[in-house]
Amino acid sequence: MEEYLDRFITYLVVERNASPYTARNYRREVGEFLRFLKGEAISSLQEVDRQHLFRYLLWLNAGDYAKASIRRRISELRSFFKWLVREGVLKSNPVEAISAPKMPKRLPRYLKPEEIGAIMQAPDTSQPLGQRNRAILEILYATGVRVSELAGLDLASLDRAKGEMRVRGKGGKERIVLLGQPARDALDLYLREGRPKLLKGKRTSALFLNRLGERLSVRGVQLMLDRCARKAGLRWVTPHLFRHTFATHMLGGGADLRVVQELLGHASLSSTQIYTHVSQRRAREVYMNSHPLAREGEAEGG
Repeated sequence: MEEYLDRFITYLVVERNASPYTARNYRREVGEFLRFLKGEAISSLQEVDRQHLFRYLLWLNAGDYAKASIRRRISELRSFFKWLVREGVLKSNPVEAISAPKMPKRLPRYLKPEEIGAIMQAPDTSQPLGQRNRAILEILYATGVRVSELAGLDLASLDRAKGEMRVRGKGGKERIVLLGQPARDALDLYLREGRPKLLKGKRTSALFLNRLGERLSVRGVQLMLDRCARKAGLRWVTPHLFRHTFATHMLGGGADLRVVQELLGHASLSSTQIYTHVSQRRAREVYMNSHPLAREGEAEGG
Protein backbone atom coordinates (compact mmCIF):
# COMPACT_ATOMS: atom_id res chain seq x y z
CA MET A 1 0.00 0.00 0.00
CA GLU A 2 2.94 2.32 0.66
CA GLU A 3 3.88 2.34 -3.01
CA TYR A 4 0.55 3.99 -3.83
CA LEU A 5 1.23 6.63 -1.19
CA ASP A 6 4.63 7.31 -2.76
CA ARG A 7 3.01 7.76 -6.17
CA PHE A 8 0.31 9.99 -4.70
CA ILE A 9 2.87 12.26 -3.03
CA THR A 10 4.71 12.55 -6.35
CA TYR A 11 1.41 13.50 -8.01
CA LEU A 12 0.78 16.20 -5.38
CA VAL A 13 4.23 17.73 -5.79
CA VAL A 14 4.59 17.47 -9.58
CA GLU A 15 1.02 17.98 -10.82
CA ARG A 16 -0.62 19.91 -8.01
CA ASN A 17 2.41 21.99 -7.07
CA ALA A 18 1.99 21.09 -3.38
CA SER A 19 4.42 22.68 -0.95
CA PRO A 20 6.96 20.53 0.94
CA TYR A 21 4.95 21.21 4.11
CA THR A 22 1.74 19.89 2.51
CA ALA A 23 3.52 16.84 1.08
CA ARG A 24 4.97 16.02 4.52
CA ASN A 25 1.54 16.29 6.13
CA TYR A 26 -0.02 13.95 3.57
CA ARG A 27 2.79 11.43 3.87
CA ARG A 28 2.66 11.39 7.66
CA GLU A 29 -1.11 11.36 8.11
CA VAL A 30 -2.16 9.14 5.20
CA GLY A 31 0.72 6.88 6.26
CA GLU A 32 -0.80 6.80 9.74
CA PHE A 33 -4.04 5.50 8.22
CA LEU A 34 -2.19 2.79 6.28
CA ARG A 35 -0.52 1.64 9.51
CA PHE A 36 -3.96 1.56 11.14
CA LEU A 37 -5.18 -0.68 8.32
CA LYS A 38 -2.32 -3.10 8.92
CA GLY A 39 -3.43 -3.31 12.54
CA GLU A 40 -6.84 -4.25 11.19
CA ALA A 41 -5.22 -7.05 9.14
CA ILE A 42 -5.92 -5.17 5.88
CA SER A 43 -3.22 -5.72 3.28
CA SER A 44 -4.85 -4.20 0.21
CA LEU A 45 -6.56 -0.87 -0.44
CA GLN A 46 -9.24 -2.73 -2.38
CA GLU A 47 -10.39 -4.22 0.96
CA VAL A 48 -11.08 -0.83 2.58
CA ASP A 49 -14.75 -0.08 3.18
CA ARG A 50 -16.87 2.29 5.26
CA GLN A 51 -16.56 0.17 8.39
CA HIS A 52 -12.77 0.46 8.39
CA LEU A 53 -13.08 4.22 8.02
CA PHE A 54 -15.61 4.45 10.86
CA ARG A 55 -13.27 2.44 13.09
CA TYR A 56 -10.45 4.78 12.12
CA LEU A 57 -12.59 7.75 13.19
CA LEU A 58 -13.30 6.05 16.51
CA TRP A 59 -9.57 5.41 16.93
CA LEU A 60 -8.81 9.09 16.30
CA ASN A 61 -11.47 10.20 18.76
CA ALA A 62 -10.17 7.78 21.38
CA GLY A 63 -6.74 9.32 20.88
CA ASP A 64 -8.07 12.78 21.79
CA TYR A 65 -7.23 14.26 18.40
CA ALA A 66 -8.61 17.77 17.94
CA LYS A 67 -11.60 18.12 15.62
CA ALA A 68 -9.56 20.23 13.23
CA SER A 69 -6.91 17.50 13.06
CA ILE A 70 -9.54 14.82 12.36
CA ARG A 71 -11.15 16.97 9.65
CA ARG A 72 -7.77 17.44 7.98
CA ARG A 73 -7.10 13.70 7.99
CA ILE A 74 -10.49 12.92 6.46
CA SER A 75 -9.89 15.55 3.78
CA GLU A 76 -6.47 14.05 3.01
CA LEU A 77 -7.91 10.54 2.78
CA ARG A 78 -10.69 11.79 0.51
CA SER A 79 -8.07 13.23 -1.85
CA PHE A 80 -5.94 10.08 -1.68
CA PHE A 81 -8.83 7.75 -2.49
CA LYS A 82 -10.12 10.07 -5.20
CA TRP A 83 -6.69 9.81 -6.83
CA LEU A 84 -6.81 5.99 -6.47
CA VAL A 85 -10.13 5.96 -8.34
CA ARG A 86 -8.72 8.24 -11.04
CA GLU A 87 -5.75 5.91 -11.45
CA GLY A 88 -8.04 2.89 -11.80
CA VAL A 89 -6.83 1.26 -8.59
CA LEU A 90 -10.31 1.46 -7.04
CA LYS A 91 -13.79 1.62 -8.53
CA SER A 92 -15.25 3.94 -5.89
CA ASN A 93 -14.16 6.25 -3.10
CA PRO A 94 -15.26 4.88 0.31
CA VAL A 95 -14.37 8.16 2.06
CA GLU A 96 -17.24 9.94 0.28
CA ALA A 97 -19.60 8.22 2.73
CA ILE A 98 -17.76 9.63 5.75
CA SER A 99 -18.61 12.98 7.32
CA ALA A 100 -15.89 14.86 9.15
CA PRO A 101 -16.76 16.32 12.58
CA LYS A 102 -18.25 19.79 12.46
CA MET A 103 -16.09 22.63 13.67
CA PRO A 104 -17.41 25.34 15.97
CA LYS A 105 -17.30 28.68 14.18
CA ARG A 106 -14.59 30.83 15.72
CA LEU A 107 -14.06 34.38 14.58
CA PRO A 108 -10.45 35.06 13.63
CA ARG A 109 -8.31 37.27 15.84
CA TYR A 110 -6.90 40.46 14.39
CA LEU A 111 -4.55 43.24 15.44
CA LYS A 112 -5.78 46.69 16.38
CA PRO A 113 -4.34 49.71 14.52
CA GLU A 114 -2.26 50.71 17.54
CA GLU A 115 -0.79 47.20 17.73
CA ILE A 116 0.08 47.34 14.04
CA GLY A 117 1.76 50.69 14.69
CA ALA A 118 3.79 49.25 17.56
CA ILE A 119 5.05 46.23 15.65
CA MET A 120 5.99 48.37 12.64
CA GLN A 121 8.35 50.35 14.88
CA ALA A 122 10.11 47.22 16.18
CA PRO A 123 12.74 46.76 13.38
CA ASP A 124 15.90 48.87 13.45
CA THR A 125 15.71 50.38 9.99
CA SER A 126 19.28 51.68 10.19
CA GLN A 127 20.43 48.07 9.67
CA PRO A 128 19.99 45.81 6.59
CA LEU A 129 18.02 43.14 8.47
CA GLY A 130 15.83 45.81 10.06
CA GLN A 131 15.13 47.32 6.64
CA ARG A 132 14.19 43.87 5.35
CA ASN A 133 11.99 43.17 8.38
CA ARG A 134 10.14 46.48 8.10
CA ALA A 135 9.47 45.82 4.41
CA ILE A 136 8.12 42.35 5.22
CA LEU A 137 5.83 43.65 7.97
CA GLU A 138 4.49 46.40 5.73
CA ILE A 139 3.83 43.95 2.90
CA LEU A 140 2.07 41.45 5.16
CA TYR A 141 -0.25 44.16 6.42
CA ALA A 142 -0.72 45.91 3.06
CA THR A 143 -1.53 42.78 1.06
CA GLY A 144 -2.68 39.96 3.35
CA VAL A 145 -0.45 37.49 1.48
CA ARG A 146 0.24 34.08 2.96
CA VAL A 147 3.71 33.59 4.44
CA SER A 148 4.54 30.95 1.81
CA GLU A 149 3.58 33.44 -0.91
CA LEU A 150 5.78 36.11 0.62
CA ALA A 151 8.79 33.80 0.98
CA GLY A 152 8.39 32.77 -2.66
CA LEU A 153 8.53 36.32 -4.03
CA ASP A 154 11.21 37.13 -6.60
CA LEU A 155 12.47 40.50 -7.78
CA ALA A 156 10.49 39.93 -10.96
CA SER A 157 7.29 39.61 -8.89
CA LEU A 158 7.40 43.31 -8.12
CA ASP A 159 6.16 46.14 -10.33
CA ARG A 160 7.50 49.16 -8.45
CA ALA A 161 6.03 51.69 -10.88
CA LYS A 162 2.48 50.41 -10.39
CA GLY A 163 2.91 49.45 -6.75
CA GLU A 164 1.84 45.88 -7.46
CA MET A 165 3.14 42.40 -6.76
CA ARG A 166 2.38 39.14 -8.50
CA VAL A 167 2.08 36.28 -6.03
CA ARG A 168 1.67 32.56 -6.60
CA GLY A 169 -0.95 31.10 -4.29
CA LYS A 170 -2.47 27.71 -3.59
CA GLY A 171 -2.52 25.36 -6.55
CA GLY A 172 -0.07 27.59 -8.40
CA LYS A 173 -2.72 30.25 -9.06
CA GLU A 174 -1.34 33.73 -9.61
CA ARG A 175 -2.95 36.98 -8.51
CA ILE A 176 -2.01 40.65 -8.24
CA VAL A 177 -1.85 42.37 -4.84
CA LEU A 178 -1.49 46.08 -4.24
CA LEU A 179 1.01 48.03 -2.14
CA GLY A 180 0.15 51.19 -0.23
CA GLN A 181 2.66 54.02 0.13
CA PRO A 182 4.15 52.87 3.47
CA ALA A 183 4.84 49.42 2.01
CA ARG A 184 6.32 50.94 -1.14
CA ASP A 185 8.58 53.23 0.87
CA ALA A 186 9.80 50.40 3.12
CA LEU A 187 10.41 48.18 0.11
CA ASP A 188 12.31 50.91 -1.72
CA LEU A 189 14.62 51.39 1.28
CA TYR A 190 15.25 47.65 1.53
CA LEU A 191 15.97 47.29 -2.19
CA ARG A 192 18.19 50.36 -2.23
CA GLU A 193 20.22 49.66 0.90
CA GLY A 194 19.40 46.47 2.78
CA ARG A 195 19.21 43.84 0.05
CA PRO A 196 22.54 44.74 -1.65
CA LYS A 197 24.30 44.38 1.72
CA LEU A 198 22.61 41.07 2.52
CA LEU A 199 23.34 39.74 -0.97
CA LYS A 200 27.09 39.52 -0.24
CA GLY A 201 27.95 39.28 -3.92
CA LYS A 202 25.74 36.23 -4.52
CA ARG A 203 23.27 35.82 -7.38
CA THR A 204 19.67 35.06 -6.54
CA SER A 205 16.26 36.08 -7.82
CA ALA A 206 14.73 35.98 -4.32
CA LEU A 207 13.26 39.25 -3.07
CA PHE A 208 13.80 38.65 0.63
CA LEU A 209 17.16 37.33 1.81
CA ASN A 210 18.52 35.92 5.06
CA ARG A 211 21.81 36.97 6.62
CA LEU A 212 23.66 34.46 4.39
CA GLY A 213 22.40 36.10 1.20
CA GLU A 214 19.99 33.24 0.44
CA ARG A 215 16.19 33.16 0.11
CA LEU A 216 14.48 33.78 3.43
CA SER A 217 12.46 30.72 4.43
CA VAL A 218 8.91 30.56 5.77
CA ARG A 219 10.35 29.59 9.14
CA GLY A 220 12.70 32.58 8.97
CA VAL A 221 9.75 34.93 8.44
CA GLN A 222 7.88 33.39 11.36
CA LEU A 223 10.84 33.73 13.73
CA MET A 224 11.45 37.32 12.66
CA LEU A 225 7.80 38.21 13.22
CA ASP A 226 7.83 36.62 16.66
CA ARG A 227 10.90 38.66 17.68
CA CYS A 228 9.36 41.91 16.42
CA ALA A 229 6.07 41.16 18.19
CA ARG A 230 7.80 40.50 21.50
CA LYS A 231 9.77 43.71 21.14
CA ALA A 232 6.45 45.53 20.64
CA GLY A 233 5.02 43.87 23.75
CA LEU A 234 2.73 41.54 21.81
CA ARG A 235 2.28 37.77 21.97
CA TRP A 236 1.06 35.10 19.56
CA VAL A 237 1.51 37.18 16.44
CA THR A 238 1.76 35.03 13.31
CA PRO A 239 1.90 35.83 9.59
CA HIS A 240 -1.66 34.50 9.32
CA LEU A 241 -2.78 36.96 11.99
CA PHE A 242 -1.58 39.73 9.66
CA ARG A 243 -3.74 38.16 6.92
CA HIS A 244 -6.78 38.22 9.23
CA THR A 245 -5.98 41.81 10.17
CA PHE A 246 -5.69 42.92 6.55
CA ALA A 247 -9.10 41.44 5.68
CA THR A 248 -10.82 42.75 8.81
CA HIS A 249 -9.46 46.28 8.41
CA MET A 250 -10.33 46.32 4.70
CA LEU A 251 -13.95 45.30 5.29
CA GLY A 252 -14.21 47.56 8.33
CA GLY A 253 -13.09 50.42 6.10
CA GLY A 254 -15.87 49.74 3.60
CA ALA A 255 -14.13 47.53 1.03
CA ASP A 256 -16.31 45.33 -1.18
CA LEU A 257 -16.36 41.69 -0.09
CA ARG A 258 -15.50 40.37 -3.55
CA VAL A 259 -12.53 42.73 -3.83
CA VAL A 260 -11.16 41.39 -0.55
CA GLN A 261 -11.81 37.84 -1.78
CA GLU A 262 -9.77 38.52 -4.90
CA LEU A 263 -6.92 40.15 -2.98
CA LEU A 264 -6.75 37.26 -0.53
CA GLY A 265 -6.88 34.66 -3.28
CA HIS A 266 -9.87 32.83 -1.78
CA ALA A 267 -11.47 30.38 -4.19
CA SER A 268 -14.82 30.68 -2.41
CA LEU A 269 -16.59 33.78 -1.17
CA SER A 270 -17.64 31.88 1.96
CA SER A 271 -14.00 31.82 3.08
CA THR A 272 -13.98 35.62 3.04
CA GLN A 273 -17.41 36.14 4.60
CA ILE A 274 -16.24 35.29 8.12
CA TYR A 275 -14.43 38.63 8.19
CA THR A 276 -17.73 40.45 7.76
CA HIS A 277 -18.79 38.93 11.10
CA VAL A 278 -15.61 40.26 12.69
CA SER A 279 -16.13 43.78 11.37
CA GLN A 280 -19.81 43.68 12.40
CA ARG A 281 -18.84 42.56 15.91
CA ARG A 282 -16.30 45.39 16.11
CA ALA A 283 -18.89 47.91 14.89
CA ARG A 284 -21.26 46.76 17.63
CA GLU A 285 -18.54 47.13 20.27
CA VAL A 286 -17.76 50.65 19.10
CA TYR A 287 -21.45 51.56 19.09
CA MET A 288 -22.09 50.16 22.57
CA ASN A 289 -19.06 51.99 23.97
CA SER A 290 -19.62 55.27 22.13
CA HIS A 291 -23.30 56.06 21.74
CA PRO A 292 -24.66 57.93 24.78
CA LEU A 293 -27.93 55.97 24.77
CA ALA A 294 -26.49 52.55 23.96
CA ARG A 295 -25.36 51.68 27.47
CA GLU A 296 -27.80 49.99 29.79
CA GLY A 297 -29.66 52.31 32.10
CA GLU A 298 -28.65 55.53 30.32
CA ALA A 299 -31.79 55.75 28.20
CA GLU A 300 -33.94 56.46 31.29
CA GLY A 301 -34.84 60.00 32.05
CA GLY A 302 -33.84 61.21 28.60
